Amino acid sequence: MKVFYSPDYVAARQSFDTTRKAGWIAESLATSPVAGVELVAPPPLTVEQISSVHDREYVDAVKTGKPRELAESQGFKWDPGMWAAVAASNGGAVAAARQALQDGVSGTLSSGLHHARRESGAAFCTFNGLVMAAATVLSEGAESVLIIDLDAHCGGGTFSMIEETRRIHQIDVSVNQVDAYWMNHGNTLDVVRDVEKYLPTIRERLDEIKSSFSLILYNAGMDPDERCQTGGFPGLNAGILKRREQIVFEWARSRAIPIAFVLAGGYSGPTLSQDELVKLHRMTIATAAGR
Repeated sequence: MKVFYSPDYVAARQSFDTTRKAGWIAESLATSPVAGVELVAPPPLTVEQISSVHDREYVDAVKTGKPRELAESQGFKWDPGMWAAVAASNGGAVAAARQALQDGVSGTLSSGLHHARRESGAAFCTFNGLVMAAATVLSEGAESVLIIDLDAHCGGGTFSMIEETRRIHQIDVSVNQVDAYWMNHGNTLDVVRDVEKYLPTIRERLDEIKSSFSLILYNAGMDPDERCQTGGFPGLNAGILKRREQIVFEWARSRAIPIAFVLAGGYSGPTLSQDELVKLHRMTIATAAGR
């Protein structure tokens, strides 16, 4: 299984889990590999490619730093390395989507995608790689894309960018109301506040899907873990999240739908060490690889 990563993912100076953890995970995979997983560097996206889904004024701001307010609208202080980081990491999302269509499963170590809007960033997400990947494969012949968003927070940025199309469908099961949105065109949003209902809700939403899709894009957030101070939900532990990963990948395999994952939210802190956070994200990679 090819998983995409480049050192440019962590090229921005901003020191925050979203901008650093892909490097931690890559180091972990180098010292303790997951059998069958190959790390591959993706081609970075160009200004023109990113501008196909984001406003050109915003794209230029991120590249040049001007105007600064727009360049920093995601919440990070701008620096020249930011462009290299987002061009590479979003390139990883696109590359994973394309690879999954060939191999059945792929992924990227990039993170921080689903809050970004067409005209600005939001909540530490600069460009929306989920929408970028979906739009790319649709333009290249795919018929439809299903986005499964299981980050702790709602994917309102993604929804704002896809609500006018019926070719991209979104299932969103969250534990936190941040970035909640109204739904239409069959997209679903659940904010679960009972840990006993978390996995059953995910199963229910998946089982409601009657049509097939060309590709699944899976936003695999680990921030629902109870130890995560940003989004974590009491009682939602690593065992539940491991079962969640099994449910998602087994569902995709049982329907022979290619699936590409991105490693979404997950933040270290006083109750969740960097090593433990890496272990959580490795569960997604190992499950995708059938381990």
